[in-house]
Amino acid sequence: MQRLCVMGLGYVGLPAAAMLAGRGHQVVGCDTDPRVVAAVQSGQAHFHEPDLDMLLAAALTTGRLTAQAVPAPAEVFVIAVPTPLGPGCSPRADLSCVEAATDAIAPLLRPGNLVILESTCPVGTTEALAARLAAARPDLALPRRGQPAPPGCVHLAHCPERVLPGSMLRELVANDRIIGGLTPACAELARAVYAGFVTGRCWVTDSRTAELAKLAENAFRDVNIAFANELASICEAVEVDPWAAITLANRHPRVAILQPGAGVGGHCIAVDPWFLAQAAPERSALIRTARGVNEAKPGQVAARIRALAGGMDRPAIACLGLTYKADVEDLRASPALAVAEDLARDGTLRLLCCDPMLPTLPPSLAGRPGVALVGIEAALVQADILAVLVPHAAFRALPPQVFADRVVVDTVGLLRQA
Repeated sequence: MQRLCVMGLGYVGLPAAAMLAGRGHQVVGCDTDPRVVAAVQSGQAHFHEPDLDMLLAAALTTGRLTAQAVPAPAEVFVIAVPTPLGPGCSPRADLSCVEAATDAIAPLLRPGNLVILESTCPVGTTEALAARLAAARPDLALPRRGQPAPPGCVHLAHCPERVLPGSMLRELVANDRIIGGLTPACAELARAVYAGFVTGRCWVTDSRTAELAKLAENAFRDVNIAFANELASICEAVEVDPWAAITLANRHPRVAILQPGAGVGGHCIAVDPWFLAQAAPERSALIRTARGVNEAKPGQVAARIRALAGGMDRPAIACLGLTYKADVEDLRASPALAVAEDLARDGTLRLLCCDPMLPTLPPSLAGRPGVALVGIEAALVQADILAVLVPHAAFRALPPQVFADRVVVDTVGLLRQA
């Protein structure tokens, strides 16, 4: 059993804290948001994830998990805080939360402790954290990349998460993990932590390779989705069904085109490619172009809806889905939400937002004139135009005839699935 302190109880940190506590470790979870701490203390996650509340309640009942606002002494510190994009046309990572978490644990560190950075970050961040800790704690020995670990040092490693919302607990255990240490000794200590609950393989490497590999995973998907989205736009221009064309192209044994949509959302795929591009801007033209294609997609969808609504008198547009992907409540960087926000700015359209995953309108839409959150039946009855933006299971279950003889903008191929 080890004592662990998990900094950040969000989509990554909370499942990890609950899982570690469930495996017998003593875990303190820390978050700067008092609402998050209160929710965890009451045994409820502040976001929906299957089976997480059950795991959380068990960890609290046994006393192996506690939640508080400030960190506590531990043998292992896990940093799992947000790393959003900063402003700008070619945005860079905002590492202020990582730096704040590092500063918070610095006074508690002791020789032999292990600091694991799970937050996705630009290449070189783990080394920067070591330098930051060395400046804050000159009494401690800190490792340097490529050099032997000094005796009694504080060890650092980057172990990026790679889980999917909606399947977090299963993937937290089953997926392979990348373990990137500043030194081999750092990597081995971190590997031992994850080997206690991960059934997948733990791949040991150095911290820079681990940082880049995580970014490469999401940049790869972003570039491929951009190709699918651009292909869909071309198909629209030449009056070809993109899903039919992609299905046939994928019959080639070495072709696997992804599915187009309203854009790309979520914290990872919509963000991480910029972290990779900032490492070498002059060598990342493809990555930056793909980001441009995907970021432009919601505006193109909104323009298409406006064009269809042009001859109607204050038409009602049903936005079927607002979350960033099917069957989750996550709105982070959601292209569907971006489409709805774009349309809501007009003031000339009635917007019927329909999302079975959301109990209320997102703050960016709440209170806007002509915007309402409605159920599926009301959306189907009242809408002049149906915009299918997210393929939630509730929408996939609709009989095909409800879309017959309707004006439909299908960004996700729902009608073909039907």
